[in-house]
Amino acid sequence: MNKPFITKDQLISTLSEWDQGKISAQQLQDWMVTYYDPPEVEIGPGESELLQEAMNIIMNEYEIAKITKYKAEGYALAIRFLQSTEDNFYQRRHSFIHDSFTD
Repeated sequence: MNKPFITKDQLISTLSEWDQGKISAQQLQDWMVTYYDPPEVEIGPGESELLQEAMNIIMNEYEIAKITKYKAEGYALAIRFLQSTEDNFYQRRHSFIHDSFTD
């Protein structure tokens, strides 16, 4: 039996739909809740460990944050975080976590 998985492209597509207003913040969170369950769903198969970690952080944050705390700039920060290198990973992680949601 094949293990279900989420690809980088699927995550970007879902985030893009939210950014473009095609889905609501509630629908974005519902997608994260439905598809983000690490023991059952493989996140970023075939991708680098760094990218897998970024995907896990993004999905986890959108899954647990209150929808009223989502900020529109979170989309751009998530995309930048997904494009991280070893040199800027921690800086972009910090920016995503701290600037994508209101306190």
